[in-house]
Amino acid sequence: MAEIRLPAALEGKELVRSVRTPARMDFLYTAGEATTRFLTGISEGKILGERAPGGKVYVPSRGADPQLGVPTTEPVELPHVGTLVSFCVVNVAFYGQGMEIPYTSGLILLDGSDLPLMHLIQECPVEDVRIGMRVEAVWVEAHELAPNLESIRYFRPNGEPDVVVTQPGAGVTW
Repeated sequence: MAEIRLPAALEGKELVRSVRTPARMDFLYTAGEATTRFLTGISEGKILGERAPGGKVYVPSRGADPQLGVPTTEPVELPHVGTLVSFCVVNVAFYGQGMEIPYTSGLILLDGSDLPLMHLIQECPVEDVRIGMRVEAVWVEAHELAPNLESIRYFRPNGEPDVVVTQPGAGVTW
């Protein structure tokens, strides 16, 4: 194989390590009925899911059971507490980030729900975050509530004992 060589004019020059270029993506999102109900609930300080005919509760609901393909039929108000079933410690900075790194993003299985919700985990050092940790939602002030997930600032440990997270059929499952 032939050796690859830089042109003579580039030899000895500093290598390019990164390039910053502005990028923007604008889009419009039209929420369906189920998402509208969920976001309206959030703007009222409630976490609303929907029960499917098979009994599973989804939050946020998309209006149908993802396994059975049938419409969800019953609104369910869920508590603001749950179990951390998975998490990721973010150690890489990115443009526009509003958090100091490292920070934790996690999947929270709210009590009574069958689908975890992704959100931030705060008020806990990243090295202490663990699967099975019980957490609670920390909301913005009532006058700041809006129809978006930023109305829940983050989840934090609530002091309850950890829960064993296992495969389907035993303990907390998802």
